[in-house]
Amino acid sequence: MLEALIAIVIFSMGILAIVGLQTVSMKAASDAKYRIDAGFLANQVLADMWVDRTNLANYAWNGTGAPPAAVANWSAQVQATLPGADVNPPSIAVDGANVVTITVRWQAPRESVHQLVTVADIQG
Repeated sequence: MLEALIAIVIFSMGILAIVGLQTVSMKAASDAKYRIDAGFLANQVLADMWVDRTNLANYAWNGTGAPPAAVANWSAQVQATLPGADVNPPSIAVDGANVVTITVRWQAPRESVHQLVTVADIQG
């Protein structure tokens, strides 16, 4: 009888360990998805900027107030795709030498703010 109880305890601890491993795995997968989405969104607006190189200043936005017309749809897409992006809006900085810095931020529930920063030199 005692051996059966010990076997049940050991089996239960194994099952709990597997459940914990599954939880950690799902969190890592969702983190990876958010990072991939952020990278895709940053590359998407960067591609638009490459096509419209002569008007780079129209894309500059510090994340406060209404976004300029050139990035309004992109900003809405970021906020619809990434969790917490409405509270932590993206920003785009353009310096005089055509160096563009795109920052995409998001915050999953019960986590700290994450960000992806993409820097590109647009010449042409």
